[in-house]
Formats: sequence, C-alpha cells, structure tokens
Amino acid sequence: MVNQAEIDVRTADDDVERSFGVDEDLVRAAETALSDGKLGELDDLIAALHASELADLLEELTPDSRLLLLDHVREELDPEILPNLDDVVREDILEQLDPEEVAAVITELETDDAVDVFENVAEADQAQVLERLSPSDRALVEEALSYPEDSAGRLMQRELVTVPKDWSVGNTIDYMRERAANLPRDFYEIYAVDEERHPVGSIPLSRLMRNQRGVRIDDIMLTDVRAARVQMDQEEVALMFKQFALVSAPVVNDDGQLMGVITADDVVHVIHEEAEEDIMRLGGVREDDFYEAVLDTTRARFSWLLANLGTAIIASLVIGLFDAAIEQVVALAILMPIVASMGGNAGTQTLTVAVRALAMKELTATNAARIVGKEIIVGGINGMLFAVLMGGIAWLWFGQPVIGLIIAAAMVVNLLIAGFAGVTIPIVLQRLRIDPAVGSAVVLTTVTDVVGFVSFLGLAALILL
Repeated sequence: MVNQAEIDVRTADDDVERSFGVDEDLVRAAETALSDGKLGELDDLIAALHASELADLLEELTPDSRLLLLDHVREELDPEILPNLDDVVREDILEQLDPEEVAAVITELETDDAVDVFENVAEADQAQVLERLSPSDRALVEEALSYPEDSAGRLMQRELVTVPKDWSVGNTIDYMRERAANLPRDFYEIYAVDEERHPVGSIPLSRLMRNQRGVRIDDIMLTDVRAARVQMDQEEVALMFKQFALVSAPVVNDDGQLMGVITADDVVHVIHEEAEEDIMRLGGVREDDFYEAVLDTTRARFSWLLANLGTAIIASLVIGLFDAAIEQVVALAILMPIVASMGGNAGTQTLTVAVRALAMKELTATNAARIVGKEIIVGGINGMLFAVLMGGIAWLWFGQPVIGLIIAAAMVVNLLIAGFAGVTIPIVLQRLRIDPAVGSAVVLTTVTDVVGFVSFLGLAALILL
C-alpha cells in the first residue's frame, strides 16, 4: 500500500527534496486509487496533506478524478481548501456543492476568505447561499461585497481585537482569555481605539506579553498607525506593507473608524496574484487560462492574436514599399529580420523593467525624464556595439562593405527607438488609464518592426538604388 511518507517528493530535476506540496507520484497514486475504488489507500495518501496541498492535488487531478475525490471528502470537507484553489477549479468545486454545504464552508472561514469563496459561487445560487447564512455572517459578506473589487475592503477580515486605550495589560489579557473562542485564528497586533472607534495605537503581542499587568495600554502602544482606507486598491496595500515592513494593518472607513484588519498572509496572496496577472497579460492571456476549458482559452487568446495579425500586416505593408530594393538585393531579405528582431528584444527588456517599475510606483512623473534618457543611452550604446558586430558579419557574409554599413546604421536607429519606446509606451498607456501590462507589447512590437524595416530598407533604397 502506498502512503504519503513513502512518496519521494522532489523538484523537477529530482535532485532536491521538497518539504511541501504534491508531486507526480502522489497524483498518479491518487488517480489510480480513485479509478480502482481503493478509498482506503486514498485516505492514506491524503491523510497528512495540509489544506493547501490537498487543494494542489485537486487542481492537478483530471476533472473526473477531481469530482470523485470531492465526493469522498465532502462530508468532512476542510473549508480551508477552497480559498487555496485556483478560481476556475474553485468554481467547478462549488458547482458540485449544495447551497447548504457552501454556506457551511463560508461560516467556518474568516471573512476575507469567506468573501473570496462567495465571489466564485454562481450568481443563480448566491441568493440561496446568503439565505442559509446567519444574519451576522450574511451582513458581513454583503458589506464586503459593497466595496470595490480588489480593494482593501474586500481584502480585510472583520475579526480583530480592539481595546480602549486606558485599559491595562492585565485587563487586555483577561479580556482575550474570556473571549478566546471568538478571537481571530491568527493575529499579531491589538488595536487601541477611542470612543468613536478610531484607531489611536497598535500593540504587538510581543510587546503586550513583555509588560506587567498594571501597565497602561496607552503607555506601550505604537502611535504611528499605518491604516488603509476601505477603498484603497490592493496593490497600494501591498506597497504599504513593503514600504513600512508591516505584518498587519488596520482598515478604516471614510470617517477614520476601524473596520477590519489586513494581515501579511493576505498580502502575500495579493503580491502573487498581481505579479501573475501582469506576467500573463504581457503575454496576452488571462490569469485563469491554465485551467480554462479549450473553447474558453481559444476565445480568450483569439483577440490578442487578432491584434498581432493587424500589426504584422502593417509591418508587411512597410516591407512592400521597398519591394524593388529587395528584388535587386537579395541580401536585404535575408538580413532585415535581424534588425526587427534585435529591436523587438531590446524593447521588450526595457518594457518589462518599465511595467514592473510602474506597478511598484518606482517610475513616477518626477523621474520619468531621467529614466527615459537612461534607456535611450543604453539603447544607443548597445546599438553601436551590435552595429559593429553585425556590420562586420554582413560584410564578410556578402562581401559588400556597403551592406554592412546599412545594417549597422539601421541597428543603431532601431535600438535607440526600442529603448525610447519601451519606457514611454507603458507611461503613456497608464496616463490614458489603460493597463500597461495589457497593450504595451503589441504597440512595442509594431513600433520596432516598422522602424526596423523602414530604417534598414529605406537606407538600402537610398544608397543602393
């Protein structure tokens, strides 16, 4: 019988052991146990898995095996599995659960995870799920959904510990012991509030435990409270955590009243989600593309490919303007993809850095001119270096120094423009309120292709014809 302890969990190169997650052997063993109906073996396989690891297993199983595993564990379904699932897989799982089961899961989760799961419930079933929640849980979910998507209000959890600032350490400890069953599962700070529930200070648990019972809270609390507004975008929240090295942060409404708290584990998910979103959008695909059905993935990618077809036609029309030169000098047809390719790659390097800098608020109006200047200089230096290299290669290849001169000059021009375009395109798109990660790549490819062909073929037409 196979069990989790016997499965050697390794990385892709099979040289370094991993201490978490699921590997191919475990997935295969689970698939076999499910298909053969050996549920005892399956229980041995999944017994030691953390909720996040069981979520990984559900994601890697085939759709049919996924449903079999869900049916096997649904009576004792760990609610923590659902927040760890990819959105597409989570939707599939939720479709198999009754409204009562979904409501039971949401009740067991902290409010931030509960809202995250509820958002994936089919719209037709949401009302039924809400009806089965307790009045207090229903009110919390509805209130959270009233905040903008990807905002601090959606991200925060309502479970937190607050005390009056004039309490003592002993009062606070006794209060938490009395309410132990109602305390948040994980928390790192206690917040001191005034009569109107404004946060006036925070007390790390380590500081609380180091002081004597008679010490007043307002004597040991940190008064520099970094609070997030409920409307604040989650990217701004993540930047705030990074900037001030926070482990948690209070969330306040427009009146400055304490509404909830965001913890570091929530921000880790945000950072991962935002990074994945930008990377996927740069490639013209959606974040949930990996688990989508074939037709959904095809439909999502079609529009991006259609846009690329349009830019390719533009580049081809530019080439067509110089068909006479290409007909007379075959070397031009052989060499022109090199110019366009080098410009595209150089521009993509700059573009990647610029999009990341914009997302991290490192590229701003105050330093934009300096960064643009730097990228132009870098493009020019690389352009001259590759001009010498490629010019010499072309001269030796075709035995014509003039061909080497033409491609050298075109290389300098295109890498200069690539450096300039790679940083200015995302800046312009952001000012037009267009996500730079979405449209920058298509625009950049068009610019570098057109400039590359025009500079190379145009110079060739002027000099050779």
